[in-house]
Amino acid sequence: MANYPTPHINATPDDFAKTVLMPGDPLRAKFIAENFLTNAKLVNNVRGIQGYTGEYEGQRVSVMASGMGMPSIGIYSYELYNFFEVENIMRIGSAGAMVEDIKVRDIVMGMGACTNSNFAHQYHLPGTFAPVCSYKMLKACTDTADEMGVRYHVGNILSSDTFYNDSEGIPANMYSEKTWSKMGVMAVEMEAAALYMNAARCGKNALAICTISDHLITGEATSAEERQNSFTQMMELALKTAKKL
Repeated sequence: MANYPTPHINATPDDFAKTVLMPGDPLRAKFIAENFLTNAKLVNNVRGIQGYTGEYEGQRVSVMASGMGMPSIGIYSYELYNFFEVENIMRIGSAGAMVEDIKVRDIVMGMGACTNSNFAHQYHLPGTFAPVCSYKMLKACTDTADEMGVRYHVGNILSSDTFYNDSEGIPANMYSEKTWSKMGVMAVEMEAAALYMNAARCGKNALAICTISDHLITGEATSAEERQNSFTQMMELALKTAKKL
């Protein structure tokens, strides 16, 4: 019996390529499809989560939004891996820098994803699981970045369950050099750890690459419009990486 359409994706396995680029914002998925893909077809629009499949320089590739936060990307990546025969998911999003030598608009690649989430509790493990990316995808991405001359950083990122802190508003103090960054954690976002855990459980591949949109030490930031439309270097890097997978 077919496991599709699912409650969240109204499509069939044939509608998706083996590699899916996954921005958080549905409008960013639409932007990529319209500006980078040829013969792009809308394959999902349930709850406004737009998914497209087309070609980039002759390579079939899909792009679909994940929404915000680990529960949301957890749902979509789980369904893509388990029901739609997707092998590789590449999160392309924004992150806040937590160390001084990473600048706004730099690209970070999450080799590992620390988290303050309880997402791993579901696996009933007798210890602490360390979510890591696919080395195959990371190697393809760093090789591509070197070819493009892109400024990038590889290391640990933090996937946070909260954007606003109950006592401090936007919790920059939680991510200062006194906390996660003292352990070398480069930047904070909200999705990668759940994606990496789903990939591990499903025996699939995942990688998160993020453009730095805000700096939690200097206070420098980009606008929402810039995040939606102007992070084109990251988009091109992801698409060129997809060709190598």
